[in-house]
Amino acid sequence: MVRIGHAMRHRQLSRRPLADPAAPLNAREREILRLVVESFIDTAGPVGSRFLARRYPIGLSPASIRNTMSDLEEMGYLDHPYTSAGRIPTDLGYRTFVDALMEVPKLTPDECRLLERRVRQVSNDPEELWRESTRLLGQLSHLLGVVLTPRLSTGVLERLEVVPLSSTRAMFVLSVRGGLVRTILAELPSELSRRDLELVVALLNERLAGLTLATVRNTCAQRLQDVEDRTGLVQLMIGEAPTLFAEPSEGRLRFGGTQYIMGQPEFRHAEELRTLFLLLEDEEALVQLLEGPELSENVEIGRAQVSIGRENPDEKVEKFSIVTARYRLGDAVGTIGVIGPTRMDYRRVMALVQEMATLLSRPADEVVN
Repeated sequence: MVRIGHAMRHRQLSRRPLADPAAPLNAREREILRLVVESFIDTAGPVGSRFLARRYPIGLSPASIRNTMSDLEEMGYLDHPYTSAGRIPTDLGYRTFVDALMEVPKLTPDECRLLERRVRQVSNDPEELWRESTRLLGQLSHLLGVVLTPRLSTGVLERLEVVPLSSTRAMFVLSVRGGLVRTILAELPSELSRRDLELVVALLNERLAGLTLATVRNTCAQRLQDVEDRTGLVQLMIGEAPTLFAEPSEGRLRFGGTQYIMGQPEFRHAEELRTLFLLLEDEEALVQLLEGPELSENVEIGRAQVSIGRENPDEKVEKFSIVTARYRLGDAVGTIGVIGPTRMDYRRVMALVQEMATLLSRPADEVVN
């Protein structure tokens, strides 16, 4: 099997559209589709017309329900697996359910209080905060909770420090507003006195602090070109800016709840489990799935986005659905979400992801550095 990350790096990251329905659904078709989706999510088995007639007081005979289900199958909303008399939702069926048929995502007050209390307990430690968030999402959804630490390129440089480690080697420390820190080792161009180092670093902070790391990376040369540099440190900064201020290629992913998702019926077979674990091992591929190649500056914080089955940009993940939301820690933007089979309780998962994104989001002055 080709590794997911390898395949994705050679494809354009765009969601594959689902087939359009032949015609708008009438009231009966909408109701039957909603009941089939909800029943399949609940039972994980094909849904038959007799089951719906007995379970729900919808005032229709099994024959009438069966005819409607047949119409929905012809339009692409339902599928007919194997020789079973029942139907299961297609990706289009799930998409229509999420967009137009299910109730508004909402948690109970007790669940909201539980999440708020847990998050507050670890709010001063970003690493523990991310770990606890994924654990809670996994536990409460019985799926896989995931979080991407904020993109440093979207964060604002608060200060730059250069810590000498030897006469020709130093550690650059980038403190990003919101409590995020990045450290990078670099070779100094020459031996510097502490006084010269302090003067140059103060000048660098004067020119660069307050800008996003992406802006610093792209405009460093122009902003520092008129600086007199006897030490060579400024030229080092200009030359190394693409590396110093780049987005880290790894280390942003956290996940929790593998024990829960492994208990889902869809992952009882070795091949499905193998696909899942290959995905988790390939951080680059998973980051692109959760976040996409670019992060819009106008993204709405805390609003859940759902990618269902074949909408995902790689065939290896066409049996998964991914629910994500952006959160803002200080000035930097991250992503939190849940991964599971297409048969998931979308209403509950969307409510959980939105609530966690809201709880994680805090302005810079509320984040303890």
